[in-house]
Amino acid sequence: MKKIIVIGAGASGLIAAIFARKCGNDVTILEKNEICGKKLLATGNGRCNFWNENQSLEHYRSSNFDEIPEIINTYNSQEILDFFKNIGIEAKIKNGYYYPFSNQAISMQKALILEAEKQNVKIQFKQEVIDIKKINDKFEIVTKSGEKMIYDKIILSTGSKAAPKTGSDGIGYEICKNFGHSIIEPLPALVQLKAKEPFLKEWEGIRSNVLIKLYENNEVIAEERGEIQLTNYGISGICVFNLSGRVARGLDKNKKEVVEINFLEGLNIINQNKFIEWMNKRNEVVKNRTVFELLEGVLNYKLVNVLLKITDIGKKEQWEKLDDKKREILARNIVSFRLNIIGTNSYDKAQVCSGGVPLSELDTHSMESKKVKGLYITGEILDVDGDCGGYNLEWAWITGMIAGKSVT
Repeated sequence: MKKIIVIGAGASGLIAAIFARKCGNDVTILEKNEICGKKLLATGNGRCNFWNENQSLEHYRSSNFDEIPEIINTYNSQEILDFFKNIGIEAKIKNGYYYPFSNQAISMQKALILEAEKQNVKIQFKQEVIDIKKINDKFEIVTKSGEKMIYDKIILSTGSKAAPKTGSDGIGYEICKNFGHSIIEPLPALVQLKAKEPFLKEWEGIRSNVLIKLYENNEVIAEERGEIQLTNYGISGICVFNLSGRVARGLDKNKKEVVEINFLEGLNIINQNKFIEWMNKRNEVVKNRTVFELLEGVLNYKLVNVLLKITDIGKKEQWEKLDDKKREILARNIVSFRLNIIGTNSYDKAQVCSGGVPLSELDTHSMESKKVKGLYITGEILDVDGDCGGYNLEWAWITGMIAGKSVT
């Protein structure tokens, strides 16, 4: 029987500990918080979107993308879903998103804790690990209180730097670095984007369904459809979050990051010519209206104010009296609105991080370090981040399961 220590009682740590114990090991979790799964409780606005029906790997990003199919695949996915079923989690599926049937993240947390207890996993709370050394073929763990412990193998599941209020302080990166691993600079992901245009306060609070494209050095590298929130610092919303990791990575390399927004893509107005045709017809049908009044029927009035202002069109101007140049500028601002991105919000607003330990430095069949025998790494510490929709939790579950099954 091996003595296994799991550092971190989050999503991947709990799963890793349960599977390691099922394999007959003596398993202890060290958790710096006073509870397990503190970040898990906050996911999905407290509802815990733990999986997604759409299993396309295009929802993940990594500098070693070709390694991901070794981890996220049909076999591993089915094993985890069966595991959840066997510990009492019934899924409610909405638009492909999986939630606990109770619609409460605490149901997922409680089920995992109960299973860990049933498997006789030992959990020690308020145990902050500050150093780990390998002595011969054993690991010495040093806690903040000065306590030293000796274990045969370690599963490192400490999380990233995102959401530090939940306990994610980046210590896992430092431990991995001390063991000789390289670290791809962790940057905020699934986070809001910042701009500096003078009109941002004027559109604050608006929500709009859009097509949004990300340009990097004038080349389109991604696009998303969905609702965005216009804020006093820039833009937010799920589709913005899904672009944010790439934005952060590009800005870190001094690349120019611009988003282009089509506010009327939902009406199948896909370019400037289509907009002008649509406005011509609308002006004929909806008579005696100003440009503002014609647009106010389909867009938020505050957004219309901003769009007319930057186009230099007065609120009382008529469509038929605008010259071709004004019409073209307005069309561009509505279907190809460009916003220069200067940054992302900080780690405390981010859900995950982009960057971390490269997958090339692990055996992806076991999650064991190629540099240090007996060290296993799971979850957010690794250089993989996914879209909103349960993908990051899926990554945590599966990497935790693989590590737990491998520490024999």
